[in-house]
Order: sequence, then C-alpha cells, then structure tokens
Amino acid sequence: MDPTHQGPEEYGRHSDGADGSDGRRRPSRESGSADFGQPTPQQVRIVQLTVGDLLLTVNPVDGSEVETCPPGSQPDAPVRRTPAERADHERAGAPPVPAGPPAPQLPLLERHQEHERLVGLLARGRSVRLTGQAGSGRTALLDAVAADCTNLAPDGVVRLNGHRRTTADLLYGLFDAVHRSPLHRPDPQELLALVRSIGAVVVIDDLEIGGAALDELLEATPECAFLLGTAPDLTAPGIDAHLEEVLLAGLGRSASLELLEKVVERPLTEDERNWAGDLWFESEGLPLRFVQAGSLLRQRDRLNTDPEAFDEYDYFEPRPGDAPPVPEARTAETLDVPLPSLGEGAAPAVLLASRLSEAARETLRFTVALGGEVPHQAHLPALVGDTHADAALGELAGCGLLSPAGPRYRLAAGVLAQLEAGGYAESAATHARTAAQHYAWWVSHPSVTPQRAVAEADAIVAAMGRLIPDAEAGQASAAVLLARSAAPALAAGIAWGAWEKALRAGQEAARIAGEVAEEAYFHHELGILALCSGNLDRARTELETSISMRGALADKSGAVAGRRALALVADRSGGLETPVRSQVGDEVPAVRQDLLSGTPSAAFPGPPLFARQTVEEDPTLISSLPATAPRSPAPKTGGGRAVLGGARRNLAAAGAGALLIAVLGTVVTLGLTAGDPEEPGSRNVTTEQSSPEDATDDGSPADEPDDGPAPDDGAPGNEAPTTPGSSESATPSTSGSPSPGPSSSDGSSPGTGEPSGDPTSDDPTSGGPSPSGKPTTPTKPPTTPPTTPPTTPPTETPTTPPTETPTEDPTGDPDTTSSASGPAESATATATASADAPAESEDPTEAAA
Repeated sequence: MDPTHQGPEEYGRHSDGADGSDGRRRPSRESGSADFGQPTPQQVRIVQLTVGDLLLTVNPVDGSEVETCPPGSQPDAPVRRTPAERADHERAGAPPVPAGPPAPQLPLLERHQEHERLVGLLARGRSVRLTGQAGSGRTALLDAVAADCTNLAPDGVVRLNGHRRTTADLLYGLFDAVHRSPLHRPDPQELLALVRSIGAVVVIDDLEIGGAALDELLEATPECAFLLGTAPDLTAPGIDAHLEEVLLAGLGRSASLELLEKVVERPLTEDERNWAGDLWFESEGLPLRFVQAGSLLRQRDRLNTDPEAFDEYDYFEPRPGDAPPVPEARTAETLDVPLPSLGEGAAPAVLLASRLSEAARETLRFTVALGGEVPHQAHLPALVGDTHADAALGELAGCGLLSPAGPRYRLAAGVLAQLEAGGYAESAATHARTAAQHYAWWVSHPSVTPQRAVAEADAIVAAMGRLIPDAEAGQASAAVLLARSAAPALAAGIAWGAWEKALRAGQEAARIAGEVAEEAYFHHELGILALCSGNLDRARTELETSISMRGALADKSGAVAGRRALALVADRSGGLETPVRSQVGDEVPAVRQDLLSGTPSAAFPGPPLFARQTVEEDPTLISSLPATAPRSPAPKTGGGRAVLGGARRNLAAAGAGALLIAVLGTVVTLGLTAGDPEEPGSRNVTTEQSSPEDATDDGSPADEPDDGPAPDDGAPGNEAPTTPGSSESATPSTSGSPSPGPSSSDGSSPGTGEPSGDPTSDDPTSGGPSPSGKPTTPTKPPTTPPTTPPTTPPTETPTTPPTETPTEDPTGDPDTTSSASGPAESATATATASADAPAESEDPTEAAA
C-alpha cells in the first residue's frame, strides 16, 4: 500500500517488457526532449463515469461535471463474471493475511446442529437470520456455512460486509460481485432490474439494517437466498419477508475448556481449569472471551520461561547503553507468574496490550482514535514511525483483539471500550490528525488507484469524524484537506456511500474552519451526487448554495460548472421554476421559451391557453404608452405586448359598451342642464355646436402664447380621430398641425400641470389653444338646443392610436345614431367623456381598434 513502491503490473506499467517496452518512458518526438526514464506524475486525476444515461466527469479542481451521455458513448451492457472471476473478486475483498507466523486454526465446536440447519434452509432457497451476541462466533459459523454452499446457486456465494452499510450500498455491492461493468454505475431502476435476475447465496456479516430497509433488500432480490449475521437488538423485518431466524448461544463448559486448550496448545492445569470455569460463568460461554483468555495464558507461559519476553525493548529494537540492567534470571521458585484475575479475564484488552510491542500499542492508539478502524498494515510504518510496524497487525490478531470486517480489520467486540478506559484515548485528537495528514498525502498520490482508496474508506471517514467536533486549532482544516483529497478518489471508485460521508464531513469542517471556497466545493459535489442519484430537489438546493458562494468569491469557472449542472436539474425536473409575471400582470408558472411561444414540448404537448387564438378572430395588439404621450396617467398593466382573444375579449367588449352608454348619457344630460348654451361664458357645449377652426375665444388674447408645450407633429396620441366606416374626419387646424389632446378635468394643460387660462379648455372644440397660439371658439351658438338628450350613443366610436394599454380589451359594437353635427361633434363628446372618466376605467375608443 506504499505509493512509493509499485508492483510491476499494478498500475499499468510492465517491467518485464511484455508490452514491447522495458518499463521506462520513451522520449516523445513531439516534445523533442527526453525525461531520462522518469515518468511525469499526473497530479490531477480526472475520471469519467457513466451513471445511467448521464456522463459524470470527476474533476478534483473545480468540481465534478455531469451531462447527458452523448450518442455513441453509452457503456456496454454489464457482463456476468465467470466462477474464476468471482473467486478472484472475493479474494481481493478479503482482509489481508497478517505478517508473522500463522495463527492456529480453531475448530468449530458445538455448532454442528446450527450448521446443518442453516445449510438445509439455504438449499431450499430460504433466507435465514443468524442472531447472536458480539463475540458469539457468528463470523466463524458464517464462513463454515458459506464454504458448504458454493454450488447451491448459479451465481455462487457472495460475501458482503454489512458494517455501516445501507440498502443501496449492499445492492450495488451485490451487483459488482456478480457483474463486470468498469466505470459504470447503473441508475436505481437499472440496478433493480439487474439484481432481480441474480441467483446467489448472499452472506452478510455484521448487518446493521433492519425493518423496512431489510424488507426492501429482500424484495429487490427475489432469486437470492440470504444468510444474515445480526445482533439481537436489530429490528426484525416484516412478516411478509419470510425470513427464518436461528439463535446462536454461547458454548458449554466442556467446549469452552476445549477451545481454551486449542488456543494455548497444551493441556490445562487444575488451577487453569478452575479459573476457566469461573470465566465461563462470567462470560456466558462467549468464544471470543476464551480466545483472549488463551492469549493471556500464552503470555504467562512466555513470562515464566523468558522474563525479558515482554520487555520495553523488543526483538527489533536494540537495548541502548543507558538502559536499565536486565533483571536477573528467575529461579524455579520465582518463575511462577500468577494467573490473571477474573476481571482481567473478562476484560483482557488492557492487560494483553501491555505485553505487546511498542509498535502494537501505538497501533492500538491510532485504532482507538479512528473509532475502532485498523489502518492497513502497509500504512503502519508511516503512521507509527517504525519500519517493522507492519508486524503489529499479526500481534493484535493473534491475541484476539481484532476481527475481520470486509477487506479490513476492526477492533473486536468490547475492546474499544476497554482500551478507552485504559487510557489509550488520551491522545486521540493528535493521532487522528496524524492519520488525516497521512491519508491526505497518500490518497492524492498518482500511483494510488481509486480501488485502493475505497479499501481504506472506513478509516478515512473515521479520521474526519474525529477531527470535526474538536475545537483545537487546525483540526478542522486537516479534515477539510483530507475530505478534499479523498472525495474525488472515492467517487471514481464508485463507493458513493463513502463519498457522501466524506463530502458531508468536509462541508461541516469547512464551515467550522471558515474556508468558504472549500465549503462551496463540497456543496457542489453534494449537488452532483444528488443529481446522479435522482434526488432533484436536494440537487437544486446544494447547487444553488454553491453557485451563490462561488459568485461571492468571484470563482467564475466553479460558478459556470454549477450553472451547467443546475440547468440539467431544471431540464430533468420538467423545466418549471419560479413563477414569472406575464405580460398582462398575471402570475403564470412558466420560464421555458417553448411554453411562452406556444411551441409544444415533451412535458407540455400543447401551447398555453393564454396564447391560443381562434381562426375567426384577429388578435388585438396592445402596446404600452410612450413617455411623451399627452394622455392621463398610464394604466396599471406592465409594459410590453400581449395577445388576447377568445371569450375574454368578448366579455371585456360587452362591459365596455355598457359603460360607454352610461357615460355618454350622463355627460350630455349635464351639458343640457348646467346652464344656457347661448351665454358667451358658458362652458357647456351641445352636440349641435360646431367648432370652426378660424374662431377665437374672447377669454385670451390672440398674441399670447400657450404655456404648455406644443406637441410634435405626428406624435402618438395627437392624430385626429377618425370614425370607422365613414369617409369624413375631424377638421384639422389652420396651422397644418394636429390639434392638441384634451385637457384634464382640473383645467390644466396636458402634460404640464399648469392652468390653461381658458375656462372652456375642457372641450377641445370650444376655445382650446391651437398650435399657432390662438384659441379657437365656435362661430356662433346653436339657435335651438335639443330638447331631449340622445337616448343612444353614436353608432360607431372613433379609434385612437395603438399606443395605450387598457386594462381590458372591449370590442363591443353598440348600435347608436349619429349626432346632428357630424363626426366633429361625436369626437367632441367622446373626448369629453374620456376626460371626465376615472383613470382606472377603460377607454372604449382604444379597444375598438
């Protein structure tokens, strides 16, 4: 496991010249320079994986990127492993053989009945749950049963580690054990389809899931027979799981004594048998206790024969000159070392460790700091600082202090608590930081493959977990460095359970350390992981957080990578995001251009209702009011244009027509009853009055210019109204410029807010100022006013420029009669009604276009 020592074929380099080379890199003709056989290390490992229909690029610099798998780059279908390949895969996943002399093979005592029952149930295709206390010999019994079930299923026997594994981890582990599919991780749907066809005997030791999670595992693999090793306190699955349960009790007294003799490799004395009897009663016959008790007796025998056997200076360390003298050789009277006490026999970890080498004790300190996870023996020389520290693993395993857990070792049941009570956790923070720094260097080395990093995933995650809650300065930064280095390797090794744990630990450590850039990276990676796992809501949250952080840091490349991933999340979620305000002021849930333009899409096969038009009706174009228009306040609708049609248009037209009739009738009635129309100063104008363009008003001098600004020629809103369907139009002014728009109801000129100085300025045909500066007045009042107001409004209403945006779009066509004075008087009445109407009301002359 030392990255500086590479095997001949482990990393694609062949030292024997099998590939036509001698293992050294040749100079490149393109570069024109030789590197003298020293390969250039690749400091950044970029790996591409296919996840379902996605292409994942693991980029350790700016963050991983994901895109839809391009055509032609889809991976090949997974291929089932042959029996030889399955055997090689199982050996690669087994824990390493400890250095040193081999440990004695212990027999399986008093387990014949359980062994036969388990094999019989598995042969009938039944799944079994083997329940027993920690240290009751579950692992040994599972190994014996698995060896007898090799030929029961077409896919053989699959061994999985259930320690800290979820249902998804176990399903992907089962898929990887049976199928060969490099650099490909199937999506959840594809995974369920693949594992459903697997027929194997699946042996899972140290299972930690139960209840609904275990039901999900059993339901997903109907062709598999499971042999599960669990603790008694684990939640049982449902009744529909049809899972048999076999209880594993402790050994009897005679079997316990026999096991103790096998460990000591000699017959027991009478005192030792009595001591072992008391231990059997205290430990309830757990086999692990007698394995550890046998180790105590072996150490006692060694002390009786060699007093220096467990001296501070072991066989690999010479005794310095200033060391204390060697104790004198013991005589026959002093060689009798007393037996351990009953308490030491029930909890022997501290006593056993005190008689081991210093390298083994230092290894135990690192193991306690990592929560019971033992580093691989290849890491021990670098961690401990002793070139022979790899032999410490054999010492610990021979004493019964370790137990196998997948491809690694862990402290045996109860040993961690005993060592913590014995003082081995006093320097846990320091040892955890040393381990984190070592793993950060090691996992970043170019020679370390992702598969080797995955094998150390438990120790790596444990190191980060120990450093995060520590308040000592620099601890959180060390955890950030380790997570930043290990996360890409774990992702490339398709160990996504460990990848997620590393990302969450790194994100928390970065928050504590105040490293915003690294925290943004971890949020980005969590979003990518959620996207590849199908959790779109979580992906959106994590990516938006990362983008905001990187935007604050001006990290353009990282923000671009996050936006690309967020766009893919929006595409996979149907393209619906936050509501936006439409052109007519309504809240509509749409941001995609195909929805706004009416283009059909996969999620929405037809255009939205507000953009639908009928064939019989032409659309009505509504535009916003320019800033120079001399009309009253702008409507409340938003700018831009919108297309309205259908029933909504007809409904608005009907309401506007009714409003127009009421307003016109009221205005004309008020004009008739307000005063004498023949009075020179009267402000009331009837529909029979005409407005000659050469007339002037006596109220203002002809040479006095108008205070308000003269509108530009051709300005929107100043054109003379024209009656639809009629060839007549309003008479233009003598100056050749269009007449100004109507004044406001308070007597001020449009657009200025100042009084016009003319009491009759409310009527554009009676004395309003002309563009030339001369007000115009009617030539003469009518001889006889009408006796009754018109009962109906004019037949047609004049149109206005398409620059105003009314709230509604009426298109009513009320049936009215023409006034006596023709189009000019109709326009006058219409303009007066418009000026007197509230600003919020609808202008029927604009909606008729």
